[in-house]
Amino acid sequence: MLKVQIGGVLCVPFEFEVSAADFCGDDFLENGKLVGEIKIVGEVAKDDENLKIRGKIFCQRKFICDRCLNAAEEDQIHDFEEELDSGEIVDNFFDITDIVHDTLMISQPIKNLCKTDCRGLCPVCGKNLNEGSCECEKFIPDPRLADLQNFKPN
Repeated sequence: MLKVQIGGVLCVPFEFEVSAADFCGDDFLENGKLVGEIKIVGEVAKDDENLKIRGKIFCQRKFICDRCLNAAEEDQIHDFEEELDSGEIVDNFFDITDIVHDTLMISQPIKNLCKTDCRGLCPVCGKNLNEGSCECEKFIPDPRLADLQNFKPN
């Protein structure tokens, strides 16, 4: 549980470091796996009548590239900001576990790419095109239209 102490101060900084395996469990296995330590840095600030929590999450993710099927890693930084409900503050503490977890979940990419210009695999021979070109014929006719190749007009 990640709890932030909130006092009568206008701005309270906080910093946590938690194991990705302990914090995330199996939640991220479809999109990749967070590894190492997750670092959360931020502050709780009071302006007028509102309390706001904002910060950054630093983590590392391992995954398989959707195009070339190679293992890859990326460092991630995610921002979060949320207005606090005073009913959620218990004994001057606020639990930010759900905020951090939800931010990590919604920030994961839909497409896992080792690099933005990943060329993927050749559809004919399966060679990784990031390592060089192949000599395969790239045109693959639609098998449903194969009979049209034998068509000869009168």
